[in-house]
Amino acid sequence: MHLHPFDPYRPLDSPIHRLDARSKLVLAFGFILTAALTPPGAWPVYGLLLSLLLAAAILSRIEPAYVMRRSALSLPFILAAVPLMFNQPGPLVGSIGFGTFQFGITAPGLILFLSVALKSWISVQAAILLTATTPFPGLLGGLRSLQVPPLLVAIVGLMWRYLFVLVDEAVRLLQARSARSSRLPLSPGQQTGSRRSSGGGLTWRLKVTGGMAGSLLLRSMERSERIYQAMLARGYDGEVRSLESPHLTTVDRITLGSGLAMFLLLLVLGSLFGG
Repeated sequence: MHLHPFDPYRPLDSPIHRLDARSKLVLAFGFILTAALTPPGAWPVYGLLLSLLLAAAILSRIEPAYVMRRSALSLPFILAAVPLMFNQPGPLVGSIGFGTFQFGITAPGLILFLSVALKSWISVQAAILLTATTPFPGLLGGLRSLQVPPLLVAIVGLMWRYLFVLVDEAVRLLQARSARSSRLPLSPGQQTGSRRSSGGGLTWRLKVTGGMAGSLLLRSMERSERIYQAMLARGYDGEVRSLESPHLTTVDRITLGSGLAMFLLLLVLGSLFGG
């Protein structure tokens, strides 16, 4: 069930959706760990990891394009690995100039950068597929069943809840701004479909945006405090209580064992193909 329009969970009927949340959590963590431990330059293993993700997406009836679009959000963070292309010793394969400065790109550095970028992209896709096939309450229940510290689970749950509180407050601010804004009248000869923005220059717009950001922060803090007080009034003591999780089914056990064995095999292959 969707708790919010921005909830990534896709309620579909598929074998991946029917798997126990604990199995999917362990498999997702194992997949990400396998990608992280795979040596740089093990391109066949990266291809196999991508193939596993594609097969899981198809089996879960989630469009691979949906996972690809969402995983593009990780691309700006990959820029942090750009210096790896320049600080690794080895033969030069090119250079980038900024004014009077020239930075040489080495072959080991380029391989390391591409490997880090590809592994990060693959790991984000695995996390997206996990959240798209498992409702968030199920993820929290799975974390509690896997003996994750209750305080950490509570922090994750509250962070997720207040993230949507922040989005709601931002939407209200934008709606209030639109309701109080007006457009300049069309000048003679101007087309009807053209739009003219009102307001001042860049400095004025930055000032307005800063004021909205401050107002958003204050309103979000006030609303979160009201929510927390309401939780305390209902008996919240820092720990969420739930029914005991059922035992893993035979399908869950087989899937979990097969997945972990496959990840171990990929690690062995990575040690053979890695540079």
